[in-house]
Amino acid sequence: MNIALVTCESLAQYAAPNVDDEDSLLTRYLREQGHSVEPRVWSNPAVDWLRYDVVVVKSPWDYFDRVAEFYQWLDRMQQLGVRMLNPAATIRWNADKKYLLEMEQAGVRIVPTRLLPRGQAVDAAALLSDMGPDRLVIKPAVSGGAKNTFILTPSEAVQRQPYLTELLQHEDFLAQPFLPRIQEEGEWSLLYFGGQYSHCVLKTPKAGDFRVQHYLGGGIEPQPAPSHLRRAADAIVAQFAPGCLYARVDGLDQNGELLLMELELIEPFLYLEAGGPAAYARYEAALRQLVGEK
Repeated sequence: MNIALVTCESLAQYAAPNVDDEDSLLTRYLREQGHSVEPRVWSNPAVDWLRYDVVVVKSPWDYFDRVAEFYQWLDRMQQLGVRMLNPAATIRWNADKKYLLEMEQAGVRIVPTRLLPRGQAVDAAALLSDMGPDRLVIKPAVSGGAKNTFILTPSEAVQRQPYLTELLQHEDFLAQPFLPRIQEEGEWSLLYFGGQYSHCVLKTPKAGDFRVQHYLGGGIEPQPAPSHLRRAADAIVAQFAPGCLYARVDGLDQNGELLLMELELIEPFLYLEAGGPAAYARYEAALRQLVGEK
């Protein structure tokens, strides 16, 4: 296959020094299997996307800083009829974390989530009182890498009010209760290729933090997927990720059930090294199957 591997202008600002360059490792593996692979920046207007058999969206990690431009690019790819994995419509849906509310309506257990619409006045103290816990996590609906994500506590509600009001002038936000489970055990990530389970890691925040991203000091440990989490994640991927090359189900093991934090269908780190050679092989096999190659 002739593959365009979609990336962004600067991966370095989103990656930690102690994390392998997954894009380079994946590119090398696919080339060893006989494929032609060329990294291509999504925002480069000079790229001829139609010259590729398939465009694999791997790491457009700056999309949330230029989301209108990113949506225009997705529209253009659809208009051109470019074969994309994951599909452009799925990526657009998944870019805005309001999809969690849609999944909840479909019966998926999610971390309790409240939409804070852009331009709407929100009383921080009242929000805390209404949602119950002593701490809330506030995050943009379109975001990545914990950008503009912060903890809101009763003692800080008045102080943080102007900051929250200012943020809401520009974009939608989500409010979620802070769940101690993420510090007690960590966040589970189950990886799927072509709809089939591949491997699993447990991500833990550094001491005193709640963010598990590796470039913020979080830990990553390969783990067998607990069977009850695997069953729930299998069902989520089957329902919400048809036709996808990759999917990552992020969640907490809360009272013996998967509590979904995110379904990553747009540009997740895939922890391929944690999955070992078999993970690379599953990825390439799923790619061949979806493109129609034997």
